[in-house]
Amino acid sequence: MRRTGTTRRSALTATGAVALGAVLTGCGDGPRNRDLPGGADARTAALRERTALRAAAARDSASLLSRYEQVAAAHPLTEAGIAPMGAAVRAHLSALGGPAKAAGTSPPPSPPAAPADARAALRELAAEEGRVADGRATALLNAEPELARLLASIAAAGAAHAYLLTELAKETPA
Repeated sequence: MRRTGTTRRSALTATGAVALGAVLTGCGDGPRNRDLPGGADARTAALRERTALRAAAARDSASLLSRYEQVAAAHPLTEAGIAPMGAAVRAHLSALGGPAKAAGTSPPPSPPAAPADARAALRELAAEEGRVADGRATALLNAEPELARLLASIAAAGAAHAYLLTELAKETPA
């Protein structure tokens, strides 16, 4: 004969379902479009921040690409070794949407001239790649998920480039 009525199992299941419903209801993000100081709403401020972060990353890539081109022009012996990394930086620049050029802004300052010694030029390029990669790794902490993934990927590539450039400097004849 089957027992009717409330069992301990059904009571616990019902209690769990009610508790889960209460928790999920409390997980809402509250009112949207709250005004921030300055009168801009939250979505506009977030969009502005994303755009600025992406533009800064694109400027860094443009500067880095210019540096690669300088080293290749100053030291033709290194061109074959750094060409694939320069192409990757160009692809990163494209993925970031290219350099942001706002009306009335001046172009970014050109990087200093490449050193006369090929090894020193490669070491400086490696240091620049490492600095840019570290900056991107820091910036991704404040980025929205899609941009954070892109910045993480580009930062990882930059760290690999820094390592490869350091090794290439060791192998380059003086």
